[in-house]
Amino acid sequence: MSLPAFARPGDGHLDIFLRVTPNASRDAIEGAETRDDGQVRLRVRVTAQPEKGKANKAVTALLAKALRLPKSSFAVIAGETARDKTIRVDGGDLHEAIAELGRAHGG
Repeated sequence: MSLPAFARPGDGHLDIFLRVTPNASRDAIEGAETRDDGQVRLRVRVTAQPEKGKANKAVTALLAKALRLPKSSFAVIAGETARDKTIRVDGGDLHEAIAELGRAHGG
């Protein structure tokens, strides 16, 4: 099974590359986006403000719900204060969950 281009496997974890839009009208996972430089990111919108980590917490909650994993499985490892973020997901067999997320959202 192949992973969507916005996910990269690691040793016991997966890294997911995101493009986050805070202050959106709704929380949503919109799908994969290929940028001009060829990078693929999963577009995520959250209603939370980009202050004091609120948007990061909202992104974590949205992904946790979509992947049916505890929020404690997620950590922002790059882009803490940027729109482009890398989220590390620790857990068991994440490949199927991430592949399903990619299929459901055009990855």
